[in-house]
Amino acid sequence: MRAPLSWLREYVDLPASETGRDVAARLIAAGLEVETVERTGAGLKGPLVVGRVLAVEELSGFKKPIRYCQVDVGGANGTGEPQNLICGATNFAVGDKVVVVLPGAVLPGGFEISARKTYGHVSEGMICSERELGLGEDHGGILVLPPEHEAGTDAIELLELVDEVLDIAVTPDRGYCLSLRGLARETATAYGLPLRDPALLDVPPPTADGYPVRVADPLGCDRFTARTVSGLRPGARSPIWLQRRLQKAGMRPVSLPVDITNYVMLELGQPLHAYDRSRVQGTIGVRRAESGEKLITLDGVKRTLDAGDLVITDDRGPIGLAGVMGGADTEIADAAAGPDGATAAGTTDVVIEAAHFDPVSVARSARRHKLSSEASRRFERGVDPQAAAAAAQRTVDLLKLLAGGTADPGVTEITTPSGPRTVRMTADHPDRVAGVAYGRETVVRRLQQVGCDVYGNTAPSGTPGAPDELTVTVPSWRPDLTDPNDLAEEVARLEGYENLPATLPRPLPGRGLTERQRLHRRVGRALAGAGYVEAPSYPFVGAAAFDALGLEAGDPRRRTVQLVNPLSDEEPGLRTTLLPGLLASLRRNDGRGSHDLALFETGLVFLPTGTGDAAGRPPVTRRPTREELDALDAALPEQPRHVAVVLAGSRERAGWWGAGRPATWADAVEAARTVAAEAGVRLTVESAAHAPWHPGRCAALHVLLDGAPVPAGHAGELHPRVLKALGLPERTCAMELDLDLVERAGGEPVRAPHVSTFPVATQDVALVVDAAVPAAAVESALRAGAGELLESLRLFDVFTGEQLGAGRKSLAYALRFRAPDRTLKAEEASAARDAAVAEAVERTGAVLRGA
Repeated sequence: MRAPLSWLREYVDLPASETGRDVAARLIAAGLEVETVERTGAGLKGPLVVGRVLAVEELSGFKKPIRYCQVDVGGANGTGEPQNLICGATNFAVGDKVVVVLPGAVLPGGFEISARKTYGHVSEGMICSERELGLGEDHGGILVLPPEHEAGTDAIELLELVDEVLDIAVTPDRGYCLSLRGLARETATAYGLPLRDPALLDVPPPTADGYPVRVADPLGCDRFTARTVSGLRPGARSPIWLQRRLQKAGMRPVSLPVDITNYVMLELGQPLHAYDRSRVQGTIGVRRAESGEKLITLDGVKRTLDAGDLVITDDRGPIGLAGVMGGADTEIADAAAGPDGATAAGTTDVVIEAAHFDPVSVARSARRHKLSSEASRRFERGVDPQAAAAAAQRTVDLLKLLAGGTADPGVTEITTPSGPRTVRMTADHPDRVAGVAYGRETVVRRLQQVGCDVYGNTAPSGTPGAPDELTVTVPSWRPDLTDPNDLAEEVARLEGYENLPATLPRPLPGRGLTERQRLHRRVGRALAGAGYVEAPSYPFVGAAAFDALGLEAGDPRRRTVQLVNPLSDEEPGLRTTLLPGLLASLRRNDGRGSHDLALFETGLVFLPTGTGDAAGRPPVTRRPTREELDALDAALPEQPRHVAVVLAGSRERAGWWGAGRPATWADAVEAARTVAAEAGVRLTVESAAHAPWHPGRCAALHVLLDGAPVPAGHAGELHPRVLKALGLPERTCAMELDLDLVERAGGEPVRAPHVSTFPVATQDVALVVDAAVPAAAVESALRAGAGELLESLRLFDVFTGEQLGAGRKSLAYALRFRAPDRTLKAEEASAARDAAVAEAVERTGAVLRGA
């Protein structure tokens, strides 16, 4: 929300010395997010005046149109004589009023103006466009002013060029701050000054002869006000002050009726819509759309409506998407000159709509049609329903004042009865929440400043120990105030967050990190130490991602938990694998020039195994019961924690130290072993074929659970078709592991290893086996035979050749032996090695190479 300081001062009598930065500091202290304070017209120096074009001479012989103009600037030039100016624009004529900058002036950006000779004539200044004045980006023509302004008038003051604009990021719970009325209320409270509420207008009561309106869905629209204004001047234009306020607030002037509705929306926070009365046929209605109905919105797009959309209708059908955007069929028409010089008549009679729509319906329609508008942004955050009648009256008043219209006596107002919202809380509740003794008087005063009505103790008089309870009636413009904690937050922020004491919480014994949390942290540190960079991603996924991964139609990973209100229709489900998000991060970084990548993520995946029944919202006034918690858990999907890595490019870079090495499937498998080691688990690795991995370079990872091997994940090189579909680098590798399953397989918590002070004895062994025998099977046999003295075992060479014979391979292992209490003798190490070889021979049919 962009708020000009000059506009804000109309509602709050701020001290003249207060700057935009001073006001921003007060608002930030009150909890608002002021992003920037923009100074418009910074560095601008006059004379900058209104001029009347007296004569125009078209100069020839140049590549572009050049005009030599005589412009009356009154007495601004000290002589009263016309000013001679060179201009390249052609959108003005003799008699037009323009903005002239005279020699000695400085335009925004430090552009100094002086008289100079150009195109064979001396130009004594310049005729200005909008961009040269800092009013906008339009540089295609000269800014032409309305004819009523006298030549020589100061244009700096007329165009309000010097101002300060506060750019405020309004959070979803502060919808009332998407208006000058709401920001003025916060400013008045911050300074302790009175507020001139622009919504305090004399509004006529509803009558029976207003424009006919029928609301078929009172839940979707609980208030609808309609006013009619006739006899508008078709050629009426928005005055400069109105255009400038819209421009400073970030909106583009369109036509007078539209500009007025936008102005009132910015002023009061109530979105409005103006219909051309001659184009509306019959009764205006509010209902849910019929599935498949069509509507052409004001942006010219033909939209297919959903049954959940709330629409505005007339006797023909939908004429607007309620709370989002109007339809083109009833658009306000502006007077325009035709090709034959005749002027086409514009709109003369309008129907003003000021309604209050259900925030959820508006938000879903805007997201469904990808059509976020200024109106939808306000409705979905909460609009004051009581402001509709005042906004309609303000619009009528401005149309009468600026367009010469006449307000019809009929007033239509349809409302759904609803009582005020009240919240009961003890007077010391804010004290207990904030840890500060505010006192009853301060609590009541701050809540009244917010707009609440506060009533005293409701306990029977004379009751011993009766709490000092307050009944708070919440103002209509604060739909976010629903609980005592909301009221406590209002007191705390207005008293100043900086005044809250800084205290450290005291954790109860035994309430530290769980073993699952510790494992999560250890895994992250281990992968980061191995050279991986953490890259968290959003947990949303769509069918296109599964298609790109090559998952078959019946793959269980395609069965996702569907969101009722997804952020994107293309990703309506929650992920069942971490790979789509990680691979998207890898592709994005590779496309930006980072080709050697090793990324990891630890996060939840969501498996649709819950009951699917919606659980009720637990209360905030007490701890939920075990039954309520069980019902919530039963409605949730299963959410195991996974860990995944992706690699591309070089795993070891080349340099003066030697040649580099590309990332391979073995690095992905090693990442899985690194994760398992943090849980004290040994993985079993087997060859597998599993999408999205290459069937010849994919490893299935198993852990032992209750003595039986259980699949825990996969690692390897991705399939070439997957790489092509996702636009990934060649030979990209990936690994994904069920971290919760690995934790369960770990059993006892990981203990710090014992570091022996005795020397290690290393024995190498090379075994020849059939090519079909997995290296993991040989390794398992060696470990089983070596016994307790084996400290580590590493495969350091794989060899195939004619001397071994067809279908044979040689696996060379380094075995490290160490005793915790003594130095091993050579005979002991050799005996352990021989036992390991014997076990491998028995299990795998291996032959000791060289024997």
